[in-house]
Amino acid sequence: MEISDNQALRWHEYVEWLHTSPETPFSQQWVRYNEIFADRDPALPPPPAWVPDADRLEHANVSAVMRELGIGDYRDLHRWSCDNRSDFWGRAVDRLGIVFTLQPDQVLDLGAGPTQPKWFPGAELNNVSSCFKGDGYEMAVVVGREGSDEMEAVTYEELEMLVNLVANGLAAAGFSPGDAIALYMPMNLECVAAYLGIIKAGCVVISIADSFAAPEIARRLEIADAAAILTVSSFQRGGRSIELYKTVCESGATPAIVIAAEGFSEESLRDGDLLWWDFLSEATEFEALTGPPDTVTNILFSSGTTGDPKAIPWTHLTPIKCALDGHFHHDIQRGDVVAWPTNIGWMMGPWLIYATLINRGCIALYEGLPTGRGFAEFVNAAGVGMLGVVPSLVRAWRDSGACDDVDWSRINTFSSTGEPSNRHDYLWLMNRTGYRAPVIEYCGGTEIGGGYLTGTVIQPASPASFSTAALGLELAILDERGNLVPDGEEGELFLVPPSIGLSQTLLNRDHDAVYYNDCPEGPNGEVLRRHGDQVARLPGGYFVAQGRADDTMNLGGIKVSSLELERVLENHPAVYEAAAVAVQPGGEGVGKLVVFAVLVDEVPEKDLLRDLGKSLSKELNPLFKIHDLLIVDSLPRTASNKLMRRELRRRYDES
Repeated sequence: MEISDNQALRWHEYVEWLHTSPETPFSQQWVRYNEIFADRDPALPPPPAWVPDADRLEHANVSAVMRELGIGDYRDLHRWSCDNRSDFWGRAVDRLGIVFTLQPDQVLDLGAGPTQPKWFPGAELNNVSSCFKGDGYEMAVVVGREGSDEMEAVTYEELEMLVNLVANGLAAAGFSPGDAIALYMPMNLECVAAYLGIIKAGCVVISIADSFAAPEIARRLEIADAAAILTVSSFQRGGRSIELYKTVCESGATPAIVIAAEGFSEESLRDGDLLWWDFLSEATEFEALTGPPDTVTNILFSSGTTGDPKAIPWTHLTPIKCALDGHFHHDIQRGDVVAWPTNIGWMMGPWLIYATLINRGCIALYEGLPTGRGFAEFVNAAGVGMLGVVPSLVRAWRDSGACDDVDWSRINTFSSTGEPSNRHDYLWLMNRTGYRAPVIEYCGGTEIGGGYLTGTVIQPASPASFSTAALGLELAILDERGNLVPDGEEGELFLVPPSIGLSQTLLNRDHDAVYYNDCPEGPNGEVLRRHGDQVARLPGGYFVAQGRADDTMNLGGIKVSSLELERVLENHPAVYEAAAVAVQPGGEGVGKLVVFAVLVDEVPEKDLLRDLGKSLSKELNPLFKIHDLLIVDSLPRTASNKLMRRELRRRYDES
């Protein structure tokens, strides 16, 4: 790509120089980055840290589609994908090789309106079949384990055989199509096989994060009407033994299928529970049970902090969205090794399975803590090409030095989701590969099946910003008056249905009330769907996440997002991470700013309060005053790593 921006050209030349001087400390690189892009023209896109070279532009998946369509500019491709939904999604399923046992009558039927579209009416499929097409000898999964340098490699043929053993085991145990089977276990090889085997058998997966306690397990099993739960007796993480079967028993769960760790015997089972090897059938062939595209295959849960979590059904359609984002936005190609430390209870667990296998890649799984050097070395040994992260993981690597002197030269793409990132951490992350790999910022939701804001490998990447809306998905960012915001302004983001991946039902909520009631119309009268994020629009088609709409506060008559405040607070050298929330003492009146801080160095609270107040005054606004500062050991987060600011407000109000 030709670089016409003078500052971007200077940074590119500096990066080329760094390749000859790799010993240059990152602290100097960070200073140079800020020097080069100081006083940047606000009419320009955000400062790029990475620009695609000619080889990446030539061989990217999205480039191939642009050539097929005769479209020369990515922005035009995105516009085309929204204006021609049927053609776009029809081409997508052909390119991804989605397997239909009955071909659809058409791609899209909007007879019931944009909120209840019928995708591929007349078709039948089972999405697991799309994960096993082509040669069976290629690598499907590679597994590394904490405390060991050995790795286990599994081919597509071997993985499909294990999937079939699970599917046959379910049938032999008396489970019927439509029965819901919970998965409560770490993201390992057996988890992947069980997930696919349950769906292949026509049953429904209930995804439960392995961090949940017994009451949370019981709530989810009840909501989803579980027929059984598949778990492990225990597993090792960070040198600790995590006892999952014990927690399952405490939850009063339905019958369990238990993968036994060393030392666990059949005598330890409850009556009616089965060991994994007794459950698996000996039959290695199984014909997938197919159904209409809107057949429910997986129930996942939102990370709500009050009341029951939303139960969000995924269908045979949702993997198409996962695979499409992996194909076009993360550029997963055949044979690529993809790692993303995650969990089957968070949407990125199923996403990783589908985005990798449908694109004929290889899933890299690490059994253990991803924060240590063992994981960093596994990434190198497994030949990972696409590495997914969450911001807190990047910060842990940077602070601990876990990645120092580890060869990550084979990584060609990073991706980040879970929480908004910051420029310092993500420039550091790109530095791990000598700035040869971009970070694809990826923001979406369980009820979307993937992302709505993302990046591509054919556009310049700027740390902590998004370069595009996802292909096939149209957005509207509106101010409080319902007008589209211009560049440089922020507003609430709404989705414009329809799109594959968008949920159409909820198990335990009124779907329309959650996503459509009281939504404004789009600029051209379109139906809009609420998502709840605040987003700033930047020049050049870029975006920056500003946190949840309900995390926006009014301080001194000025609206500001929690995220914007936290970015300033976390620049203090003694602050590891911070959370900013607005409270109303007495339950009414003007909102007051309360800061929760986790520290890396001890500092007198009075001095810290003074320093943080000065920083907010200088860098944001002198009207922003800290009402109270609380030093805490940790901040509450959901299983998907989202900061629970609502929980912090509750704690403060009750204190």
